[in-house]
This record gives sequence, structure tokens and C-alpha cells, in this order.
Amino acid sequence: MTGIYKIFNIFLYPLSLLWEWSYRLRRFFFTYDVFKSNEYHVPIISVGNVTFGGTGKTPFTMWLSEYLGSMDKQVMILMRGYKGRLENSSGIIKSDRKLGFSPKDFGDEALLLARRLSNASIVVGKKRSKNLEYYFPRVKPDVVLLDDGHQHLNIKRSLNIVLFDALMPLNRYKVAPMGYMREGFRALLDADLVIIGRVDQVDPTQLQDLKKLVEKNLPSNIPIAEMRYRPRGFYSSTYQRKFHLKEITGKKVICVAGIASPVSFFNLIDSLGAEIVKTESFPDHHDFNLDDLTQILELAERYDAYIVTTEKDMVKMRKIAEDPRILYLEIQVEFLNGEHLVKEAVDKVVS
Repeated sequence: MTGIYKIFNIFLYPLSLLWEWSYRLRRFFFTYDVFKSNEYHVPIISVGNVTFGGTGKTPFTMWLSEYLGSMDKQVMILMRGYKGRLENSSGIIKSDRKLGFSPKDFGDEALLLARRLSNASIVVGKKRSKNLEYYFPRVKPDVVLLDDGHQHLNIKRSLNIVLFDALMPLNRYKVAPMGYMREGFRALLDADLVIIGRVDQVDPTQLQDLKKLVEKNLPSNIPIAEMRYRPRGFYSSTYQRKFHLKEITGKKVICVAGIASPVSFFNLIDSLGAEIVKTESFPDHHDFNLDDLTQILELAERYDAYIVTTEKDMVKMRKIAEDPRILYLEIQVEFLNGEHLVKEAVDKVVS
């Protein structure tokens, strides 16, 4: 098996090298103005990564928006609206007007942010530069957050934040198709701040090895912060608290997740003391339908169990069925190290 793996990698290596150099050249051309970046008279903070899959951009964007809101900053979030009908055009949700919008149009993350935030506008659509120009006069934001923005180089930014997931094995840090990296580590030369998430779910040795790998490829004096996702409680499809954290102990649950890292979600539910009788994984951003929920609810009936899902998945599920057996776990970002460094970097560009 090892021999086959080595042969497979020999064939993938040229493709990986070609992929990496295409991104390197693209960054080079933007750096030296061969390709033009649009500059705007508003602070722009990019929240991105150099890997595929979930690194916690949405929870961190929520934390960052709330922090900016605490300073009375009006925030505009530019995001793709992945798998929404407006992904190839544009649309806007203001956090004070949350009713009547569908995840089928805006995507799940945009609706989640709109519901949780109180002083933000969420703009979806792939052409983020054009969308910023179009919606800026209507919103007049004090600061713009560029979601999944590290590769979106046609917008100049004031602060580049790059997120890593501590759970991703180190051997996957190779450029696609050999590994899970969108770009090589050279892309970290444009980073101003690095945040590693889920640090509480790995042993200290793995975390230190990841930090060494990242630090080796960072410019000097770039800060690294560490965060985890702290659970807050279990909520119904009507966003009412059903259980405090301790109340889930011993209760039978079926865990359902359509996210990039479902295992970490399942482990979190297990750590809270729930009796997990079954887990169901779906692709990231899965568009749940009536058949999906019918089968899941039948399982809940068979096992006499609650269905526990993520807040992002609940955005779509509740449009199909508001069943009292379906709950979601609400989480929030909590820094274990470096929160003051993050705030200092943000304060510097928005003050």
C-alpha cells in the first residue's frame, strides 16, 4: 500500500507544483501591479485561509463583527453566498431586517450572520469588488470584512488575517492535489495575523508542531493567536433555548452535520455528556430536503432521541420542518491566547 501511495504521489507532484506556481505568479502580478487591485477609502479586513475546508471563518467573522459593533462601527461583510442562487449575482441582508430571506438565495452562512449580528450588512455574490462599489453608498460602512478573502487579491485590504485548523494533520499541508492547501506557504508572506482554531481538541505536541510549521513561513513579528469554540447551549428551530449544556448529559441524540469538519462537532457533543446513538454526515453546505429530514426524524422516533445539529445546518432545516426534536448547538469564539494581539491589530486599522 505504501508503494502504491508513493507512485501515486510521483504522478501528483508535477500537478501540485504547477498549481502552486500558478498561485505564486498570480500573487506576484498583483504585488507589482501587473494585475490591478481596487483600493477603497474604508478599512478592509480579510478573513481567509490557505487550505480547503473549514477553518472557522464564520464563527471568527461573527466574533470580529461583534467586537467592531462594540466600538459602534457599522460593518459590511462581503461573502460569496456559497451555493445560494445569488452567488453569481448579488444580494444584501441587513441585520435589522432578517425576515423573508432564504438560505436557497443567500446561502446558510449569510443568514446565520444576519440573525446573530446587530449592526451589520451582509452582501453576497462572487464579484465582491463590484458588489462593494454598488452597495457602499447604501450602507456607508465604517469597516468592510472580506470573508474567505486571502485569495481575493483584486481588493486591497488593510489587514490580512489567516486562519488555521489545529485538527488538520500536518501531512496534509501540501498543495493540491497532493494535499489540502489552496496555496503554498509562501502565501503567508501577505499575512498580518494568524489565528489557530480548535486548539483545545488536539494534544500540545501537535499544536506546537503546527505553530512551528506556520512560524517558519511567516514574516518576522507576525502574531499568532489561539482560539476554541465554546458551546453556549442547545436551541430549538425557533431559536429558543431548550437545554443548558449540563442538561444534555445522558440524553440520547442523533448528531447531524453538513459541515467541513463533522467529526469535531460530534466529538464536542460527546464531550458534553450526550449519549450519541447515531451520527449522520453530509457534504459541507448540504442543501437539506424533505427526504433528508424525514429519514432523520424516523431515526429519532426509532431511537427515542433528539436530533442535534449545527447552527449553520439549522438555518436550512428550519425552512423544511420546525420539529421540537431538532436542536442546534450554539457556539462562540473564545481566545485561549493572543486575544489582545488580535484586538490591537484590528484597532490599528479601524481607529
